[in-house]
Amino acid sequence: MNLNASFIRLMAIAILFTTSATAMAESLSLPHFFSDHMVVQREAPAAIWGKAAANTEVKVSFKGNTASIESDADGNWRTAVVTGLADAQGADLTVVSGDETITIEDVLVGEVWLASGQSNMVFSVGRVEAYAEEIAAADFPQIRFFLAPMVTAVEPQDDIEGEWSLCSPETVSDYSAVAYFFAKKLNAELGVPIGVIKSAWGGKPIETFTSREALKTVPGTKAMVDVLMETDAAYDSEQAQNFYEKRLSDWEVKIADFKKMDPEKRGRAPKKPAQPKRPLDSEGKPGVLFDSMINPFVGYTLRGAIWYQGEANAKAGAVPYDVTLPLMINDWRARWDDNFSFYFVQLANFKEVATEPGNSDPWPLLQDRMRLVLGTTPKTGMATINDVGAATDIHPKNKHDPGERLARWALVKDYGKSGPYSGPLYRAYKERDGTIKVMFDQAGTGLEIRGKGPLKRFEIAGEDKVWHWAAAKIEGADSVIVSSKNVPDPVAVRYAWAANPEGANLVNSEDLPTSVFRTDDWDDVFDQEDIEAIAAAEARKVLQARIKELVAEKQQLERTSDEFKKVAAEHAKLMEEWRAMAPKR
Repeated sequence: MNLNASFIRLMAIAILFTTSATAMAESLSLPHFFSDHMVVQREAPAAIWGKAAANTEVKVSFKGNTASIESDADGNWRTAVVTGLADAQGADLTVVSGDETITIEDVLVGEVWLASGQSNMVFSVGRVEAYAEEIAAADFPQIRFFLAPMVTAVEPQDDIEGEWSLCSPETVSDYSAVAYFFAKKLNAELGVPIGVIKSAWGGKPIETFTSREALKTVPGTKAMVDVLMETDAAYDSEQAQNFYEKRLSDWEVKIADFKKMDPEKRGRAPKKPAQPKRPLDSEGKPGVLFDSMINPFVGYTLRGAIWYQGEANAKAGAVPYDVTLPLMINDWRARWDDNFSFYFVQLANFKEVATEPGNSDPWPLLQDRMRLVLGTTPKTGMATINDVGAATDIHPKNKHDPGERLARWALVKDYGKSGPYSGPLYRAYKERDGTIKVMFDQAGTGLEIRGKGPLKRFEIAGEDKVWHWAAAKIEGADSVIVSSKNVPDPVAVRYAWAANPEGANLVNSEDLPTSVFRTDDWDDVFDQEDIEAIAAAEARKVLQARIKELVAEKQQLERTSDEFKKVAAEHAKLMEEWRAMAPKR
């Protein structure tokens, strides 16, 4: 064998050995959230999982405790290791399989919470100028966050990018402000490490954070899933890409012309078209964000979840939130196999101030449906914040109060603290001599009026269902007497029933505001007609989107061409369908 042949043979052996060693080194792996600086739940077997070579033993060790498991035929494994008492001294957690070892450094033992929802949970500490001093002083290495990126997926995922970070002036600006103030309060009161996994996406409805399997168990949300699946089945990626490229080309011409114009006269720049997305891979669609941003964490041992969402569901015709929120909560709990605590933020006051009684805005209706969840779904809590919002900003700058009010629930319900943990919550009412007596829970040492003057924003009605502003006065520690000279025989009361109930001033001894409530259920029936209306509305949206695409395509084609005639025919057909699906009046 000549020298060249020997060299080639040696190189081939070296490459083979290197390839085999690389494959072996990559066979043991963990999801990204099992990584340096993580926090594991105290006083519980903390779940750990990942991948290894098929049918091999995996051993997890942490602070003298060890757990062993054999991977399955596909290399998947899952076990749990005892964590012990809270510990702020970082320790190593090791995972060993065969000759491979993964060491996770600086692991703390404390309390772990999942934070999710839409933009008000995404809203970061750094977005508020008034928090500059808070940021500068945020040196809390016992508070740690894992910030999940905003991603979509067609199928349920078992991993997501990201890393744990220690709370510091350099990192806190990117943290969810509500989750940060929640964690800070817990850390200060409990003196133990707090880990928060934030996985949220702005502007998205609750249905996208819920699995499609769960959504299909309720007629109203099943209608949404059915439309999504039909739309996805009909999706033509090549056609969508071709249409996108035509729109992009047209936009490039328009933006070039726009840049040549006088800056003072050109107005708003033409909007760049968005890349086409398969319906099942589009954020906001039923189940999509559950698959991509919730499912990866399923099973991570935690104390509970905090939730700030609902703005995207506060609209007429939506499936009632006291159906969809419990559906999601129970879906998550079933998948975690853990009846963990779940605390949510009631929507803040928003929009123009309502000055007349009898408001029909869907905003207070959703707020009240949030309140109803407290009575139907165990181990839930609600932070009332109808005193921190703004008429023109759906993102209140005050994130301190919502975070701390969520923490109040946890401190009492999960950690044995005492005292009021909520603003006053409607309990019951009683008709009495031309008045209505309303009784409350969570009054503290007694109901109070915030500021000067009489109680405001109480409404009262008789059998005619006509609402009038009411006189209201506190009686005893936990009751309010409501009346009106215009309603001699009252049967129903509402409080703060408006998107922005300016002047609502009933609080408890802790100065926590009273939740919106009503004693009636008038004009609030959800039946088969509503379900069919939801399905029709979803289908109409899909048609409308396709019609817009066809109009744009026609503008790109010669009117005498066969392609134009084909597109025009489809456009005319879909317009007929769209008109036929219009809501009947």
